[in-house]
This record gives sequence, structure tokens and C-alpha cells, in this order.
Amino acid sequence: MPKSPETLLEQEFGLIAELVHAHARARPRHPALIDECSRVDFGELDQRMDRVATSLQRDLVDVGDAIAICAAASVNYGVVFLGALRAGVAVAPLSPSSTAESLATMLADCRAKFLFLDEHVAKTMATVALPSGLQLVRLDHSPGVRSLEAWLAPAGSVPVPVTIEPDAAFNIIYSSGTTGTPKGIVQPHSMRWAHVRRARNFGYDNEAVTLCSTPLYSNTTLVSFFPAIAGGGTVVLMPKFEAGKFLELSQRYRVTHAMLVPVQYQRLMDREDFDRCDLSSYRMKFCTSAPFSAALKADILRRWPGGLIEYYGMTEGGGTCMLLAHQFPDKLHTVGQPVTGHDIRLIDEQGRPVPVGSIGEVVGRSAAMMKGYFNQPDKTAEAEWYDAEGKRFIRTGDVGRFDADGFLTLMDRRKDMIISGGFNIYPSDLEAVLFQHPAVRDGAVVGVPSREWGETPIAFVVLRPGATASADDIKQWTNSRLGKTQRLSAVELTTELPRNSIGKVLKRELRDRYAQASS
Repeated sequence: MPKSPETLLEQEFGLIAELVHAHARARPRHPALIDECSRVDFGELDQRMDRVATSLQRDLVDVGDAIAICAAASVNYGVVFLGALRAGVAVAPLSPSSTAESLATMLADCRAKFLFLDEHVAKTMATVALPSGLQLVRLDHSPGVRSLEAWLAPAGSVPVPVTIEPDAAFNIIYSSGTTGTPKGIVQPHSMRWAHVRRARNFGYDNEAVTLCSTPLYSNTTLVSFFPAIAGGGTVVLMPKFEAGKFLELSQRYRVTHAMLVPVQYQRLMDREDFDRCDLSSYRMKFCTSAPFSAALKADILRRWPGGLIEYYGMTEGGGTCMLLAHQFPDKLHTVGQPVTGHDIRLIDEQGRPVPVGSIGEVVGRSAAMMKGYFNQPDKTAEAEWYDAEGKRFIRTGDVGRFDADGFLTLMDRRKDMIISGGFNIYPSDLEAVLFQHPAVRDGAVVGVPSREWGETPIAFVVLRPGATASADDIKQWTNSRLGKTQRLSAVELTTELPRNSIGKVLKRELRDRYAQASS
């Protein structure tokens, strides 16, 4: 006898694709995915997932192989992602804002058999050679590429059942994507299932309506998208965030849940019409991916109905902290406490645990952990820490301190990653491009505070002797070679960079210098 959704959700491990099938049996006409042009209910979603899975099997894409999706969020995007999972195929969701060269690198790295794309990405990819054997399928009405409908197996097709183990790859998320060598973070099915089971505590049931306004290639979105679908609720997809549209959709669909990054919250709260909007349907709002100021949290709690939860963690998984801001208004300066079942510790530079109240690097362990970086065992080893009992933890590179109540306050990031508008930006990627400019002798990229983006990258540049390039010339030249989310907001010319005794650039001094000049 087929299991009900409720029975499946009680299992220690299960498959999201199987849950969709159970919801389709129970409520086939309930809306599942909605975008600006179309919608599908659970019955149709289940059937289209079967067609996607059958098509992949027909085209010899085996369990454990990968496909890639690079497009704006849409119903078709969700259908292909979920259908691939039913076939046991891993999905690499890629950023459409990446350069053509970086996309080609990531496609080759994950050995994708198919790339599902839209017109914007098709134009981007037209400038580079694609990996041998890669097949293209379009998700929209862009010309020149086989359409999804033409590729799909006939209606009524049923795939051959496959066995999917808990540690099998669910998706591969790339942590870097414009220059250099990207790292593909392999997240297993067990990790996503842990997210689904955790989300049941926050009202992700079959009457929930979740508004996804961040891209589907981002783990920020996926930790909300999959629990919403797994719970049998409705997901409304925005191809691009716009504050006024977000509020309009929230009211039209009586939205109950949303995951937003801090810069989106700031733009919403700054709108003159915000307090006139009816947001009473909201049960819970979430935030992650970037520093979230206590003042902004307090403003949201005061003016936006429903609870507010901040997650602190990594795409790589490991330990997660959660701040239930509506329950702990006196802890808004923290990122909360470790989630139940998550072991979070602090270690010093030598990898030794630090005493309570001391500052150390955050490491974490839980059921939700990446298998590793795809094809990069050395990078995987660098990201791991083992305790005295041999238990595996993931290193965050962040420095923090626990207070007496067990709430974690982040002090700084050991890594120099910049988080701008919820997107991870790696200074080394930008520097690699900057150094190619013929007038640049030396340089460094740092993140500085930005009201609009949370943080924004700027570059400090030392010119070659005799060079006459202006700061604006260098900025424009560099930005023309970077992805849209990575562009420099400013270039500062300087005669030298501050360095320590072993020659390492002191980026903190550069940030302080910029802050003083801007004050």
C-alpha cells in the first residue's frame, strides 16, 4: 500500500521525489509551482517529473550522473530539477550571471550530460566552446535550441525505478563561479532530507505558500524551496527580486513563508507603502547568507507579522545556528543557538578547542553535511576538522564567541569572502582579473559596508611606473570581465599596500582606511 505524505515525513530518511508522488495521490489539483507565466498542480508536476526522468534514462543519463540548469527561476526549472532527482541524477544549478568561461569550466567539472538554459544564458554561452557531448535544452521560448517539450518523453511515460542511497549526490552547488577554479559542493540526499524534516517545525505544511525571490541556483533558496514542496504546499517563483512586486505577490497569494537576504529586507522595509500592505498571512520569515543587523531585525519584528528566524551556516553544511528573533528579542546581535542535533565548537589556530567565552573559529557537525568538493579532495580536506574521537566537522572560516546562554556572536571572518546582496564574492577571483590589466602592478580587493548591498567590493591598486590609467578606467576594464554580481563599486589608487612581515596584504587596514576616508 502506498505511504501517505505524513508517514513518509516520519522516516529518518526518504526522497523528496517520492513525497511529490504521495502529494499527487492525495491532492492532485493542489497548486505546486507558480511563476509569472504558468502554474502546475501536484498531479501535473508528478507526471512531468516522470517524463523528465524517463527522458534522461532514454538518453543514457545514469544514476549518479549530473545535469546542469542555468536559467531564471520558473516552473520548468523546478520541474526539471525535481524530475532529475527522481532518476537519481544530480543537479548542478549554475548562476546565469557567471561569465561564459566560468560556466564552461563548471560544466566540464561536473561532467554534465545536459544543460537546461534560457535565452539569456544561450546568448552568453554562444561565445565559448561547450564541453564535448553536452546537449542543450531550453526552458523558455528562446530560438535555436531544442525545447523542453520537444525533448520530453510522451505524456504517460513512467521511468524505471532506481535506488537512491542517503549519501548519493542530490545537487552540486558551485561556491565560486567567475574566474579561477570553482569548487563544486556535493550535497547528498540525506542533507536535503534533514532540511525537510527540520522545516516541519516552522509551518511548512500542505496549506503553506512560499514565495521564492532569490535564485534557484543558491542554497539560500533551496533550503526553502524543497521543504515547501516536500510539505505539499505551494511555491511562488520570482525570476528577479523587486520589492514592490514581492509585496504585491505576498498579498495576492496570501504568502505564509519567505526566505530573504538582509539587503532584500532592507529594501522592503524602506518602502513608503510597506505599512499599508496586508502581510497578515505570514507565519514565518527566514534570513541567511549575509550579516543581518540587530536594528533591521528589530524593525522587521515591529512592523511585519509572523515570526523571524535567522540561520547561520554554510552551503557545505556542518553545524547550523538558528536565532528565533521573535522569541529572543534581547539576542538580536547574535546568530542564535546551535540547532538541535548540531554540534558547534570553536577552535584556535592550532585546531584545539577553546574554553567557553573565548574567541575561536566556528566548526560544525550534523546530519546535514556535504560529501566534499567535487573532484577536489585537497580542498575537501582543508574544509574538515576532526575532534579527538575522530568525528568529522566542517570548518567555516568564521570567528565567533558563545555567550553564557549559548548564543553565538560572530566577530569576524577569517576568510576574506565578501557577501554582497546575498551573493558570495571571493576577492581572489576579482584580483585575478584585476592583475591582468597592463597598468596594474599590485592590488587587493576588500569588502566594505554598503546600505544597498550589505557589503560591496572595492579595489586598492598600485600602478606600474609610468602608467597613466585612471581609477575609473581600471574599474570599467575589470568589471567588463567579471560576472554581474561581482563587479567592483570603486577603485582606489595608492602608492603601496600595507603588508605584514611575511608579505601578506593587511586587508583590515585597507578596510579601515576606506572607512576613515568615507566618514
